[in-house]
Amino acid sequence: MNLMKIIKIADGVLLTPDINTDIEIRGGYGADLMSDVLAFSQPECVLLTGLTNPQVVRTAQMADFRAIVFIRGKKPQAETLSLALQEGIPLISSPYGMFELSARLHKAGLPSFESNGVS
Repeated sequence: MNLMKIIKIADGVLLTPDINTDIEIRGGYGADLMSDVLAFSQPECVLLTGLTNPQVVRTAQMADFRAIVFIRGKKPQAETLSLALQEGIPLISSPYGMFELSARLHKAGLPSFESNGVS
């Protein structure tokens, strides 16, 4: 799914307008524990989170995520925004909570990229 479509579904505000948004997102993952993101996610997805600190961008970079959506209208700290611009990771703010936004994106066809570690 194209990132611009995700932004539209999320009623999102692009916080990094100088970063390319013409990118494909293969799936979605929602979490506030960055250790869970590293342990249970898959690359090339969008991260839905309520955390706004720079560690979110560092984690997204390590996990090879394509974009970050802050839920409940949250805005990132200045350092987070600066790091995202430096790393080329689009940041979006959505008014929806994690459950609502996850449901909207899934209903629109974005698959879950969450693995639970159980075979």
